Amino acid sequence: MCVTRVRNLTVDEVFPLVLESEREGFRFVRRLYDDYVSGANRFNRDGEALFVAHQLEQVVGICGLNKDPYSQFGNVGRVRRLYVLPDFRKYGVGRRLVSDVILEAKRFYETLTLRTDNPVADQFYRIIGFSTVHVPDNATHWLSLNPDND
Repeated sequence: MCVTRVRNLTVDEVFPLVLESEREGFRFVRRLYDDYVSGANRFNRDGEALFVAHQLEQVVGICGLNKDPYSQFGNVGRVRRLYVLPDFRKYGVGRRLVSDVILEAKRFYETLTLRTDNPVADQFYRIIGFSTVHVPDNATHWLSLNPDND
């Protein structure tokens, strides 16, 4: 499995993730796809990035980083649209995608936030270090990117 930062997403490669996520009842991968195609969110501004995980020639996961649109502070990033195909879960794909997002976020932000209503995702984010205590508005989890300064 290989995780790479993409600057020009090949939307045809990602469309199988859209279909599978919709079968699971998730709408957020469709939003990523639609926003990318329309240009509303290409993860290409300063402090933003989009990562995909490949297994051989297949895209098996995706995760983005944006400046947190809900924060009044410029030093807050947001994990966006993490999704891993069901057959590739529990193999570290999600952890690797989020790790790459965190590494990139450290260059621009002091805090990283996200929002999820999925109990499995909640547990995943807690295990990798995100907190649910004193969470900012419009988020369910946050992570300090400079823990030595806390």
